[in-house]
Amino acid sequence: MDKNINILIVEDDNTINILLARLMEKNGYNVVQAYSGTEAMLCIESSDFQLVLMDLMLPGITGNELIKSIRKTKEMPVIVISAKIDKKHKVELLNLGADDYITKPFDIEEVSARVYSSLRRYMKFNNNNENQNLIYKNITLNRETKEVYVNNKEINFTAREFHILELFLSHPKKVFSKANLFESVWGEEYFGDDNTVNVHMSNLRNKLQKANPKEEYIETLWGMGYKLKG
Repeated sequence: MDKNINILIVEDDNTINILLARLMEKNGYNVVQAYSGTEAMLCIESSDFQLVLMDLMLPGITGNELIKSIRKTKEMPVIVISAKIDKKHKVELLNLGADDYITKPFDIEEVSARVYSSLRRYMKFNNNNENQNLIYKNITLNRETKEVYVNNKEINFTAREFHILELFLSHPKKVFSKANLFESVWGEEYFGDDNTVNVHMSNLRNKLQKANPKEEYIETLWGMGYKLKG
């Protein structure tokens, strides 16, 4: 993995911040330290980071607000390290856009492994050329590996579902009729009485909604077909 990687550590506890910074530097990463959500936001606006390692209980902008703000414009992994262990809260964080969650007190080897794993997934896509990747909102589709990630989490699709999603992402403004989809994906003439397209579209949308319940990716234009929602 490319070691020219910048990691932002956001932690108001000075001892923990220094510990994490030294650990990341030992692993060969470049580190910037922030001690509040407000300071972290300023860092993100002025510099490029490949990963954010952050606490939730922060002065200024809260951890939840920081994650929301990051996800409006950035795709890099966000790993939360916090003493909060409530399962419901973990789910909420993942839905907000966090990629992983580590509970305090933490094991430094686990932190290193989680950081490496998240960076590997992220850099795998960003090191590929643009022709291999199609990106829309927080969806990344890799044409070569046939992998799809939503919020940096891999989602499994059937070959037909993948092809349909690839069509949409390749033509983000195009309206696809059922005939367009059937003839493109199945390679056969569409006779107008086949429910196959409906079933595959429903499965595709359900998987995307499950991956990110707060986002709608594909909209139906009645009497016309389907298109990516702007």
